[in-house]
Amino acid sequence: MTGRRAVATALAAFGAGCGGWLTAGVRAARAADAPAPVPALTDSAAAEVAPPADETIALEEPATGATPQVAPLVVTGYVDVGFAKAQGNGTSFHPADNRSPLDYGVDPFAPAVNSRGEAASTDPGTDPNGYPRFVNGFLPRSAGIGGTPSFLLNTANVDFRYTSAEVPVLVFTRVQLVPRLENTGETTRLFLEQAFGRITPIKSAELAISVGKFDSVFGIEYLENQANFRIGITPSLLARYTTGTSIGVKAFYRYQFIPIASALSLNVSATNSGTFVEALQGSSRSLTGVPVVTARLGYELNLARLSVKIGASAERGPRNDQNDRGAMQTLLGADLRVFVAGLSLTGEYVKVDEEEGNPNKLTGTGTYTFTSDFYAHGFWAQAAYELPLPIPSFRVTPYARYEQRRGEFVAFAAIKVDRVTAGLNIGIGDNLIVKGEYLINRELEGAPTVANNVVTSSVVWTW
Repeated sequence: MTGRRAVATALAAFGAGCGGWLTAGVRAARAADAPAPVPALTDSAAAEVAPPADETIALEEPATGATPQVAPLVVTGYVDVGFAKAQGNGTSFHPADNRSPLDYGVDPFAPAVNSRGEAASTDPGTDPNGYPRFVNGFLPRSAGIGGTPSFLLNTANVDFRYTSAEVPVLVFTRVQLVPRLENTGETTRLFLEQAFGRITPIKSAELAISVGKFDSVFGIEYLENQANFRIGITPSLLARYTTGTSIGVKAFYRYQFIPIASALSLNVSATNSGTFVEALQGSSRSLTGVPVVTARLGYELNLARLSVKIGASAERGPRNDQNDRGAMQTLLGADLRVFVAGLSLTGEYVKVDEEEGNPNKLTGTGTYTFTSDFYAHGFWAQAAYELPLPIPSFRVTPYARYEQRRGEFVAFAAIKVDRVTAGLNIGIGDNLIVKGEYLINRELEGAPTVANNVVTSSVVWTW
């Protein structure tokens, strides 16, 4: 979190770099849907409440009238290094639970250890006969540490941004390296998080059209996807449905009502896999030939010391983990953000409905046996406050989040879980963030009680 004094620094750094949104909005840059390097709460309010007369502030997308960068090609990035320890064996699986599929009766995403949402482990273990217990693709990516405390190089991220001086075109690519020790040996996964081109065809309007692989447009949590601007460390229990990047086309439009310090925005996309994370639905090709359509309508009020943002989202299209174009997925959501006097209050509600499709499910983690009707709904709410410390280049922000999720695979167990998260974010200058977090996971209904709380930390170096 940065104070008002850091707004100019952050804008300059990303005006010459990757530019973007910092938990609410800064100038001309949700660059590649890429944020500024230092997470902030009060900055977002400060940057948005009183935009200069010659400058347009946009939240989810860049201002179309922004001055082109001096250097056409800019390379930036960050390194996220963590240390984590999960209780038990690092999974949500009870050793005596032999239901099948095992992952349909618990929440495998709960013991997350980093901003990628990786669980400490997804190893299902064995049944009483010594055979691996059956799972069916309702799984996150795994850090593979189990219940053993370990350092993790969570992400090494490199962003390439090219801005043309002749035409209103931007090209952005985000490449991430994720090293992990697996049962097959040491591997480093190369992940193309984003790769798109964007054109802003009307100079006098905040209209941007993007084609390629880009961020979600559903809700608000996707705005905190990257570790270098997330207030906390781990994503919410609902992030698996709303924060995935996908390939397709999207358009963003924003209109300001200056006399009443307000604005309306519309974000619309048509993509291969919608907004599910790639572990659940791969985005590199469409399995049905029919795109998933997603939209968010937003309203914002920007006063001198108060910023309020409200949004409603919807998604509809075939689920991209099977090839039946008649098996639809529907998502509905609502979100709210309030920024006042160093305090940030944010929250989101999400409802998910997936229809049963053809067997032989294909996800980002592999192929599985069958699909099933699935329903889920839940919410998360977070409060964060930047302490008013008169220490230059040193920011301390405690935060807390509560979340609850209900899910049901039809003909399988209906479960209800929640999580309480508490943490501390310390910013040192513009290039270093140190975070610590404790997650309390609870199984409330339908799932066996498992000791899988998590202590995790993250040091993010931005360059």
